[in-house]
Amino acid sequence: MSAPVLVAVVHHSGYGHTARQAAAVRDGAAAVPDVRAELLDATALDSALWRTLDAADAIVFGSPTYMGATSAGFQQFAEASAPVWAARGWQDKLAAGFTNSAGANGNKDNALLALSVFAAQHGMHWVSLGLKPGWIYSSDGSPDDLNRLGAFVGAMAQSPSDLGPDDAPGAADLATARHLGERVARTALRYVHGREAAERLGQAVEEGRAVGEGRAVREGRAA
Repeated sequence: MSAPVLVAVVHHSGYGHTARQAAAVRDGAAAVPDVRAELLDATALDSALWRTLDAADAIVFGSPTYMGATSAGFQQFAEASAPVWAARGWQDKLAAGFTNSAGANGNKDNALLALSVFAAQHGMHWVSLGLKPGWIYSSDGSPDDLNRLGAFVGAMAQSPSDLGPDDAPGAADLATARHLGERVARTALRYVHGREAAERLGQAVEEGRAVGEGRAVREGRAA
């Protein structure tokens, strides 16, 4: 039996709110059978971080939105990944992203797009949130809806500036983060098992071709 699929959730969190969102993403991924999920601090730029990311089948990137963009802490990690980029170390891995800020908007989309561009530069395949928008998208929406902030590229969360990470993000945003983790994990399972099946099929075709060529040679000699 093949090893469990590994989903790595690598994030920076300035005050703990995005860390709570990251933990929810990890929990969602870990709830899928045959998936192992690891939570990583993007500012811990040590060999253990890079080894885990190298082994991962999918990497979910997370950053708070500061001044309409990803944080300096996350950007330091992104720039430190240049040697991985040069070696194409994350080529064809799956990727996804999430962000948090105090405002309901706060240009969080810009941060998510920055994460997706970062993944694209590494040659990764982006997994979207895959949810319809909730809350104020329709008149009967509820603040308890999944994807209440109406994101598509990744998961958004909102944490009031006067609440600590024990109280924010709220339940709906954490449930949305768990959904993203589960979606990435299930996509990674299909992706990895499909790749393994394709490799087995390719090997069988090559073996069949080799047998056929050997038979043709023998029959040619017999003639």
